[in-house]
Amino acid sequence: MNTNLWGIDLGGTKVEGAVLQSASDPNVLFRDRLPTEGHKGYEHILGQIKSVVDKMENELGYRPKKLGIATPGTLDPGLGLMKNSNSTNLNGKPLKTDLERILGMEVHMANDANCFALAEANMGIAKEKYPNAKVVFGVILGTGVGGGVVVDGKVINGLQGIGGEWGHNFLDESGGPCYCGKSGCVEKVLAGPALEKYYASVSGQQKSLREVYDLYQAGTDPYAKQTMERLSHFFGLGMSVVVNILDPDVIVIGGGVGNIDIIYSEGVDALRKYVFNNRLDTPVLKPKLGDSAGVFGAAFLVA
Repeated sequence: MNTNLWGIDLGGTKVEGAVLQSASDPNVLFRDRLPTEGHKGYEHILGQIKSVVDKMENELGYRPKKLGIATPGTLDPGLGLMKNSNSTNLNGKPLKTDLERILGMEVHMANDANCFALAEANMGIAKEKYPNAKVVFGVILGTGVGGGVVVDGKVINGLQGIGGEWGHNFLDESGGPCYCGKSGCVEKVLAGPALEKYYASVSGQQKSLREVYDLYQAGTDPYAKQTMERLSHFFGLGMSVVVNILDPDVIVIGGGVGNIDIIYSEGVDALRKYVFNNRLDTPVLKPKLGDSAGVFGAAFLVA
């Protein structure tokens, strides 16, 4: 029986495929990608996925029975249809059913945040530094906010496919209305665009988050300081809810906002303040795998 793990990362700009040796020895045997070209429609995306899988088969000399796929958005377990995807032409489509028909394979799917968490737990920074960790919470802090829960090396998708979605819990009314229908969601406070919007509102200037952070480090802009203090405070407050519920062994932070170093100092200090305990033992780490996490996590879906 072949123990190779095959995965596909379906992103907004690329369809990437990778084959890992095995769950216990995740060396990369093959990796390739094609552009998603989502503007050409749903059927074209299916064709691009098939083309990548065909290239994997040609390279490895066989086609396995199972394939893991990381997706934007989530497959609704009850309806079998995609939802909550920023690649909007996937929403409402039976992606899993269609791919199993086209590829002749059993397809296992999870959203990109879940696959990020799965990869970092099984072959990334959590595995490297805390190999005995049982519960890993993976965080995406970028243009949006998402999360994934991994327990004993397996993703917890949940009954409705929304396990780990802490980005759409209430955090603070100042975040304003969210597309999900609520107001003040974590995503509307901590996502990159939300922090840039806040800086503009207090300073009257439009700047990228990187520029704001550089100004903060230079110590020359009180509004940059205010924005970074907001990030630290609300990171701690928002993440304390996750820690109180899950009490994970490790938290790994991915996404562009996760490159802001104060999350791991002032942000962790705020988490320590708000968590329901007399101390904080939970390590909060930067990821190891970068952009590779999605495709590697997808491969681990079939481990």
